[in-house]
Amino acid sequence: MSATNLMQYRGYQASMTFDPDDKIIVGRVLGIDDIIGFHGESVSEFEQAFRESIDSYLEACAKLDQEPDKPASGRLMLRVDPAIHAAALKAAKRSRTSLNQWAARVLAEAAHASRSD
Repeated sequence: MSATNLMQYRGYQASMTFDPDDKIIVGRVLGIDDIIGFHGESVSEFEQAFRESIDSYLEACAKLDQEPDKPASGRLMLRVDPAIHAAALKAAKRSRTSLNQWAARVLAEAAHASRSD
């Protein structure tokens, strides 16, 4: 059986899973499409490997002149026409949810529908 925890560095979050067979802590950066994996034999080695992996990833992206993949924070600020804002407030009220819950559901539905296109 393995235990999973999380670690953060420079806005990136990594899973932290102990592999009892190899007796190492295995990590993978979460929330991005690029795959970044690393490991360490102790928490301090794991943390150092995580930091080095993120730093190397950001350096490689800079050298390739490409934008690094960044995890979403879960916070979204929108500026919309006041009439749209009012309509959204009314729709949320009709569905008996907060505007935040309503918008999250509508955005999730739209994102799911766009994957089907």
